[in-house]
Order: sequence, then C-alpha cells, then structure tokens
Amino acid sequence: MRPVLKTLKMMKNFVEELRWRGMLHDMVPGTEELLNSGEIIKAYIGFDPTADSLGVGNLVQVMTLMHFQLCGHKPIALVGGATGMVGDPSGKSQERNLLDVDSLQHNLNSQRKQLEKFLNFNCGANSAEIVNNYDWFKEFTFLDFIRDVGKHISVNYMMSKDSVKNRLETGMSFTEFTYQLIQGYDFHYLFNEKGIKLQMGGSDQWGNITTGTELVRRKGGNEAFALTTHLIKKSDGTKFGKSESGNIWLDKNKTSPYKFYQFWLNAADADAENFIKIFTLKTKHEIESLITLHSEKPHERLLQKELAKDVTIRVHSEEEYMNAVKASEILFGNGTSEQLQTLDEVTLLAVFEGVTKVEITIDVLNASSNITDLLSIETQGIIFPSKGEAKKMIQAGGVSVNKNKILDISEKPTYQLIKNKFLIIQKGKKNYFLIEVK
Repeated sequence: MRPVLKTLKMMKNFVEELRWRGMLHDMVPGTEELLNSGEIIKAYIGFDPTADSLGVGNLVQVMTLMHFQLCGHKPIALVGGATGMVGDPSGKSQERNLLDVDSLQHNLNSQRKQLEKFLNFNCGANSAEIVNNYDWFKEFTFLDFIRDVGKHISVNYMMSKDSVKNRLETGMSFTEFTYQLIQGYDFHYLFNEKGIKLQMGGSDQWGNITTGTELVRRKGGNEAFALTTHLIKKSDGTKFGKSESGNIWLDKNKTSPYKFYQFWLNAADADAENFIKIFTLKTKHEIESLITLHSEKPHERLLQKELAKDVTIRVHSEEEYMNAVKASEILFGNGTSEQLQTLDEVTLLAVFEGVTKVEITIDVLNASSNITDLLSIETQGIIFPSKGEAKKMIQAGGVSVNKNKILDISEKPTYQLIKNKFLIIQKGKKNYFLIEVK
C-alpha cells in the first residue's frame, strides 16, 4: 500500500478524486466544504456481514475508504453485527434469512481480515478503524430504542424512502421497516461518541444514510453529512460482481485467485476503462496513458491485463497473480507437459472448473490398448462418441494429451499423470476435457 499522505499541503481533494474516477454520485450540501476545511475528517462506511467474505461488489466501498485515507482523512469501516441481524431491505425483493450470533461473528472476523489488506491501521492521526454496531446495540432495550430514537423520525418520513416504497406491494416485515432507524442511530452514536461527521455508501444507501443525518439534526441539533458513490453496472447490462458460476469473492477458498484474475481479464473494453479508474490507485496520468496505448492495439488487451494484475495482487498476492498468469499461458498458450506439472492442484481445478470431467480407474487406463479406445470407449463416449470420430480428429492433428499432440491412432496411452491423477485432453482449439484417474 502507498504511504498515507499526512501533511495538509499534500492532501488531495477527495471529492475531485472520486469525481474524475467516475465514482461520485451525490452528497448533501456542505460535504465538499467540510472535506476541504483543512481538518482530518472522520467518515465511515457500513459493510453487510451476511457472508464470511467480501465480494468484488464491496470493493467500490473499500476503494472509497482507501481514497479517503490517501487524501489525508480517517476512514472507519463499520461491520454490522447488529444490522446484520435485521437485514437491509434496500434493493431487495424479499426478506432474507436472519443469521445467529455465532454465524455473524464468524463472518465479521473473516471480513475484518480482508479489510486489513486495504486500509492502513497504523499511520498516526488518520489510521483506519473497524467498529461493530453490535457493541452499542447489544444492551439497548426495545423500549429505550423506541423512546429515544423512534419518536424523532415520523412514519411518513420512513415511508417516503425508496427502500420502503419499492417493497409495499410485496410486503415488508416490521423488522425490515425498522432497519433505517437502526442504521440512522449508528450515525447518531458515531457522531457523538467518535466525532464522525460523514457517512458514505452506495447510491442505494442514500435513504438510510440521510435518515442518519436527520436523526443527528433532530436529536442534537447538529449537522452531519452524506456522500454516495455510483452503483457499478457492466456495459452489457449484466450485474457486476457475478460470473456464470456465481459471486466473485475476495476469499480464495470461495473464488480461486486464477478465477479472480480471469474475471478482470475478461472485462469488455468499455468496462475495463471504467474499472481501472475505480478499482486501482493508478493516477489520472497513468490511466489516460494506458487508455491511449490500449486504443492503439486493443487486441493486446493492455487495460484488462493491467487491471487484472493490480487488483489480483492487492487482494491476493504477487505470487498468486504470477501463478494465475502462468496457468493462463500454459493452458491457452504454448505450454508444455512439464509446465503443467508445475501447477498446483487447486489452480488446475480452478482453470478447468466447468470443463467436462470423466472418471476412470487406473486399471482401465493400464488396460487400454490405444489412445483411440481411451478417448472413445473407455471414457464412455463422452470425449468422442465413436472410435471413428476419434481416429479422424487424431489423424488431422486435432487432439492433444497433456499439451502433447497425438498423431498415431494406435499409440499406447502411457502418459505421466498430472499431479498423479489427471489427464488433460484438448479436442480442437477450445474444447478441453479432464480425465481423473482413480
């Protein structure tokens, strides 16, 4: 991580930083003046603890906090141990299942470790902090809450929020209805106890955030501020942060570093130009230079490569990034059988996730008289439905085993198994099969 800027003379303009990166959506009047006052301002963003890992969708807010810190201010990450028990209705079509305390604590601990990769928690006055709203809600009784908080916000005010109006037709429980009061009280508590004057979040959180600013005003007569960032959309209209197989997570046990790397590498040109501004710390000059170079040779996918490199290293490590690049080059370039052996099993399986897999026994492999039989009869016709089709493609040079091209239809399959258990079959240019030998 870059060293946090400490002197006021070096402080960048946070609002301008978000604006040129295309991240800024809205803010209440006075927010920009507050941030340019020359003081170190404290701001927080809330994170949903319903999973034990953050996803790439959360990275927008993580990067917002990073930029906030790099502009000389103090970022606070609020993990919602209390709000996670209620469930945010914003952007949801139905109520979600509520988690128990143990599950929430596990998720909070996991997310905390991930946030510590991005924010500097030991840099003086603008060191990052993590707070958990369960700490101030766990002994707050229901009667105290409705007396001290509920009386300050009218039902009409709460009903006017989009997060409520959008759910009126399908129904909303009282539990979810009260969510904005709980989040609003977070801001009130942090304003009074920690001097936090600004709450930030995605544009879908505007209603919840402004409930907080209103509660600060009505309970104490003070002024609090709000700033939101754009929700990320992909150029093809599909939801950002998901692949065909589901969410893209920061936890490598949920999404392998290889798959994570490929997610960014496969971004469309228009998305890559947008994403590299949002998800990296590259300067405006660096990004404009990359965009110019990319436009001259778009087939080289320079933007995507730089984006994938930067984010993969930051989330995982340089070693994991290099392994992902190596795997891509071996499998989709001019890799060799020897290079295949250097891949660890996790990466290998990640690369071939979704590829048709066939299981055979070691006895079947040893008894196979030739490669043609192996790729048709012994693999149940999954790779080739008949010996004739297998022979034809082998003779045409269209079949490889472990990156070695097969030309002899009668060749005995005595190949060295990858990781002592796999054979990788390539049929044509793009069709792969994984034979697992048990």
